[in-house]
Amino acid sequence: MKNRFLVSAGCAVLAVLWLALGVGAQQEQSTYVGSAVCGECHEEQYENFTKYAKKSHSDHSIKIMASDLTPQEVQECYSCHTTGYGRPGGFVSFEQTPEMGHAGCEVCHGPGSEHAEQGDPELIKRKLTMDDCTSCHNEERVGAFNFKPLIYGGAH
Repeated sequence: MKNRFLVSAGCAVLAVLWLALGVGAQQEQSTYVGSAVCGECHEEQYENFTKYAKKSHSDHSIKIMASDLTPQEVQECYSCHTTGYGRPGGFVSFEQTPEMGHAGCEVCHGPGSEHAEQGDPELIKRKLTMDDCTSCHNEERVGAFNFKPLIYGGAH
């Protein structure tokens, strides 16, 4: 009985932590859909993003540098310069998934299929922190490429 209580309590604590982090089960099931899908409802943000955010055209950087890099180095670029590389619905190649060939809305806000389908704001990451930026904009890359990690960096 005591062990069963501890397991139940442990599961409850994990569930609360999971929800507190803003990561629901449905968001976990989401796949990447591309920034154009986001733009269907979020027109102003999408227009600002595509017009002002450098990351909305980050595929250009890869294409410019590709001839000077090994195929493995180019693949390393994909994790920051494309949307959802290596994940369900994400970037595969410029030929197969050109709409994912830039760092789009979902790079910061997470995969959006569930949110786009249901319209529930709880199914997408809304409140970003600097920690959301540092997977790409970290000290190593900032030093090498003079990146400036700015929340919203012209996107909204």
